[in-house]
Amino acid sequence: MDGPGARERLLDAAEELFSERGIAATGVDAVLKRARVAPATLYAHFGGKDHLVAASLQRRHERWRALWDEVLLRCGDDPAARALSVFDALDELHRREEAARGCAFLAAAVEVVDPGHPAREWLAADTRLLDERLRDLAAATGAADPDALATELLLLYDGALAARARRAITGTREKPEVKAVARAALTRHVPPPPQVGARTLSEGGR
Repeated sequence: MDGPGARERLLDAAEELFSERGIAATGVDAVLKRARVAPATLYAHFGGKDHLVAASLQRRHERWRALWDEVLLRCGDDPAARALSVFDALDELHRREEAARGCAFLAAAVEVVDPGHPAREWLAADTRLLDERLRDLAAATGAADPDALATELLLLYDGALAARARRAITGTREKPEVKAVARAALTRHVPPPPQVGARTLSEGGR
């Protein structure tokens, strides 16, 4: 059943199967069967499996970025809330869609090792988004060392993804309080605001 929507059905089927089975273990025939399209349709839209993998990661990257943008918008101008927004966005993502194999980008990075593979562009884009945005958000908090804070937040984000994957294996439902740990990191890095009315000894305090 080709026609309108065939491209999206192919991407939906690929994303589901890559999550369930992995990229290497998913053959083109399985994608075609789930998407209910003819082989010619896949090759007309993507030219082959490698570009289908790339397109599925591109769509997921754009979806993740748009979701994070939504969360940032809700944070308003609060620098601390914005710095921690990646954890709220991650929770929101997993409320909307639960991936069987955890993070699509980390899973793909293990399998897509050829530097010439078209999917590598989107693996790099995911890393750049995290690195650059977390650095900018950390700097906006007034942290003494924004790079160090951004590095801690990224490590906690990656740890949250790994924890979700482990819980999926064991069937455990509770989630670790990663955001609370991230908030503690933020507190360590950002000096408290000066107290209104506080006086130093040189100003006559004692």
